[in-house]
Amino acid sequence: MSESDLESISIESPNISPNESIDEASSIESITNEALSSLDDLAEFSLSFPDPNDENLAEGQFLAEVDQAWQVCDRFDLQTDIWRGKILRTVRDREKANGEGRGTGFLKWLQEREISKSQAYSWIQLANSADTLMADGQLDADDIRQFSKRAFLETSQSAPEVQQLIVDAARNGDKITRREVRQLSDEWTAMSSDHLPDELKEKVAAHTIPTRYVAPLVREIDKLPEAYQVPLKQAIADGNDLDNIKLVTADAQRLTKYLSNTSQVQAIAQRSVNIDLALEEALRIGCLKLASDLVSQASQLEQAIAKLYSTWKRVSTSADQLYVEAGASTPNLLDLLNSLDSLASQNVAVQIGNDQSGRTIRLQITEE
Repeated sequence: MSESDLESISIESPNISPNESIDEASSIESITNEALSSLDDLAEFSLSFPDPNDENLAEGQFLAEVDQAWQVCDRFDLQTDIWRGKILRTVRDREKANGEGRGTGFLKWLQEREISKSQAYSWIQLANSADTLMADGQLDADDIRQFSKRAFLETSQSAPEVQQLIVDAARNGDKITRREVRQLSDEWTAMSSDHLPDELKEKVAAHTIPTRYVAPLVREIDKLPEAYQVPLKQAIADGNDLDNIKLVTADAQRLTKYLSNTSQVQAIAQRSVNIDLALEEALRIGCLKLASDLVSQASQLEQAIAKLYSTWKRVSTSADQLYVEAGASTPNLLDLLNSLDSLASQNVAVQIGNDQSGRTIRLQITEE
């Protein structure tokens, strides 16, 4: 049995109405058993594997044969998972139409088959992706065989223009993996961007500069407000060699991090700080990285303090409640409570490091 035989198998799910008679249900069961019997030939299917003990087989050839076998499995997984998604979607939609609207029947169906809810919706998403790509005649069943499962998912989530490029490649018989999807996506991102000068696009088209460096630059610039894009575009125009592209990409990432974190730090929000002018000054003295790291660390510190307070509050409350229950009859329990007093009281003390070279950190927690 060949790989293509799997594509020819189709299992139609019967439509059973709530008022079906026993005879009708038996007929449906007969049809289902007949459909399942058509899968018996799958037992005869086999894959060819290289001999791991063949010393005459070159390492490159060995890995190529293993990869080929793996891709066959991946494509079988894709087709069967699309089927599973369609089956699950049918069960879910049936529940929506005839159930109480809470989805309990669908969840029970999943539990009986030991399928997690997240896995079920992952398969349904895959089935929806297949419907989307096949709805307009972009793909047919034979074309789907060209995809690995992950490549198919990434294709369905790509921009329409990228989807068309990938579909054309699949129709031409090219094997589509995640690598091909990402490469085509990067090429389209770079060549369609208004942020890049024509000279750089020519280098990308000539493959003198890899798209894996240019596409991240475009994506990072897209995240920024237009006012912050202008100096980055100028920096690209001043030098479109690979080293400069890496530097500009790093600057764009720092700008994104700076703008994102400044809006989250309460200490900054509580004062009328002009973050735009502060950024301009940091750029002028060449300290963008330091400013970005400072704001990022400040954001993390505030989050850590909030988490510390909530944890300390729980420790303090539990210790107070336990003190009420403890007494003379529980001396060891009192010892435990006393040993934790340095963490449960308002003056928290923690030693960092060993006794000889360690330091004691003291914090005072007060509520206002």
